[in-house]
Amino acid sequence: MLKVGDKLPAGSLQEFIEVEGNGCSLGPNSFDIAALTAGKKIAIFGLPGAFTPTCSAKHVPGYVEQAAALRAAGIDEVWCVAVNDAFVMGAWGRDQKTQGKVRMMADGSAAFAQATGLTLDLTARGMGLRADRYSMLVVDGVVKSLNREAPGKFEVSDAATMLGQAKALLA
Repeated sequence: MLKVGDKLPAGSLQEFIEVEGNGCSLGPNSFDIAALTAGKKIAIFGLPGAFTPTCSAKHVPGYVEQAAALRAAGIDEVWCVAVNDAFVMGAWGRDQKTQGKVRMMADGSAAFAQATGLTLDLTARGMGLRADRYSMLVVDGVVKSLNREAPGKFEVSDAATMLGQAKALLA
């Protein structure tokens, strides 16, 4: 499993782009994780799925509300990663008003979740393999902090915890 000090695994994530430009076409675009994290400080939070109760009511809204404070603390980008396709992540981003605040990154086949070991098996509940609920601070592709939630909990992967870690680690 991924731990502090590890480099993020190679691979790609997809993002639904609303407006064509800057080398990105309208619709789903695939991004290389190593290239996207190079030279950047990124707050990444993972969660079980788009439009699910805790994710929609607490997790994403917290990061949207704290986006400016996270940037002021030195974070270049905030990513939400879930095992959903880019179309669903794009629709969820519109619903949550994330534009310009949180990048909604799709891990449709759970390849990133599996490569990090941050998985949650919800097969018995009809949802298959998902990302666990977590947050991490990544600097130039290297994990500087990692907060994995206990099953059914939402206590350490929230935006306030990440903000405190960003202030401490990036000061």
